[in-house]
Amino acid sequence: MTDVLGPIARAVRAEATRVAGFEPPAVPLAGSPPDRSGDLATPIAMTLAKTAGRPPREIAEAVAAGLTELGPPWLADIEVAGPGFLNITLTPAWFLDAARLIRRAHASYGSRVADPPQSILMEYVSANPTGPPHVGHARHAAYGDSLARMLAFAGHRVTREYYVNDYGRQIRMFGLSIAARYGAMVGEEIPVPDDGYRGAYVDEIAAAVRSEVGETLADKARDPDDETLQVFVDRGVELMMEAIRRDLELFRTRFDAFFSERSLHERGSVGEGVAALEASGDAYRREGALWFRTTDYGDEKDRVLVRSDGTSTYLAADVAYHLDKAARTHDRLIDVLGADHHGYVARLRAVIAAGGHDPEMLDVPIVQLVSLIEGGVSKKLSKRAGTLVLLSELVDDIGVDAARFFLVQRSHDTPLELDLDLAREQSQENPVYYVQYAHARVCSILARVDDPAAISPPDAGPPADLDRSERSLVLSLAAWPEAFAIAVEQRAPHRVAAYLIDLARDFHAFYHRCRVVGEAPPVEAFRLVLVSATRSTLALGLDLLGVEAPEQM
Repeated sequence: MTDVLGPIARAVRAEATRVAGFEPPAVPLAGSPPDRSGDLATPIAMTLAKTAGRPPREIAEAVAAGLTELGPPWLADIEVAGPGFLNITLTPAWFLDAARLIRRAHASYGSRVADPPQSILMEYVSANPTGPPHVGHARHAAYGDSLARMLAFAGHRVTREYYVNDYGRQIRMFGLSIAARYGAMVGEEIPVPDDGYRGAYVDEIAAAVRSEVGETLADKARDPDDETLQVFVDRGVELMMEAIRRDLELFRTRFDAFFSERSLHERGSVGEGVAALEASGDAYRREGALWFRTTDYGDEKDRVLVRSDGTSTYLAADVAYHLDKAARTHDRLIDVLGADHHGYVARLRAVIAAGGHDPEMLDVPIVQLVSLIEGGVSKKLSKRAGTLVLLSELVDDIGVDAARFFLVQRSHDTPLELDLDLAREQSQENPVYYVQYAHARVCSILARVDDPAAISPPDAGPPADLDRSERSLVLSLAAWPEAFAIAVEQRAPHRVAAYLIDLARDFHAFYHRCRVVGEAPPVEAFRLVLVSATRSTLALGLDLLGVEAPEQM
């Protein structure tokens, strides 16, 4: 991993260790605020003061004196400010070397931070195949796919899985809804069940069934037997999964595997999982039902696995599915679940533990609700009522790039309002446009260079002096490895989006202050390297979010 700030941090840490007599856990380095001198600032002395039993300013002055005496090649000046901040001014040569290293790293800049790399099984979206994906699923898709890209870029081996909920009451209601619409098409007035599904997509599936079987099921549509109902269910699930896959692929979201819940029931895995819990004492019978002792694993109450009428609950299938996943020899499981699944975290970890696995292998990011705002009015979502705002409609309206960026711009664990009016704007108020425009501007500069070798001539030294915007842009680029590492650790794609906005801001400031092509040779050479490094880093970050990096806008 290219880390241009690493040598600076290590030198400061070594000197701080010498002064304080013990090694600090970390050396925070950040760009100096505009109202302070220097390029980098660190509060390292203040973090050491209490344990060292010395005033922070005294520690800072000793560290500054030691670094000045050592005279590392990157150090132009160092001073102590305020209660003990160290303000570090870097040499022009360091900025040139940093830009060259970042440019040379190109699309791998900041990668392979995993220590150690893990095999990770990620499950996300997993929308019931009872309707087309809507904007709620879109947030799960944008978050899950972005996180999968980030984990893979960090060096992990990631398998992306979609759990198909193709079994149970909701699937039966889906089949009955299709049967009712089919009946209407063949002259039978059959009401859709109260808890059934409505909308044009149900009519389309019913029409597809009719085109395949004609009117042969007309006399069975009102009260279908199991065999007839399965015809409607199977075709409905098949067509919905085709539509879901198509919409997700257009949304640049892919999966390595689709796992059927129905397959768990058909091969007896659900019954086996429940029986294993009862045999181990993790499940018990009460009032005719079978209960899972999830309170033994930190849950607030025990949960029903099998009802008193003998039917299994969703949890029973979840037991079988998660025991299956835990047995596949992955190092880590990640389940991306919705806002109404907070209570699932403890019980799923209980399943993992009851199966003899480490419950800490399971991560469960909870993705909160998303609402669409247009003209200050919130759009409502209802799958059964057929008043969906579909993923495909969202993409048709604002495009894949805007949709994906807006859906990950805020932390996944907070509710999100997606402003459609802002997402449609082609202005610097629109964050994705702002970042993409920075990339397009970079490309327009580089397109004016006739000879690619001119971007980094080996004999070109640093300019005698640097504009503040040049310094800020290099430091912004230098911050990427740590920003990305934190984003991966916190499972937080929104941190990548925030970094890109900051980088675009620093580039736009540089663009308005500094001419590139046509300047004196050392200045032009340095700025071309800097612009090229900016291009690759912007493109890299956008790709991790599934957003394109256009060369023209």
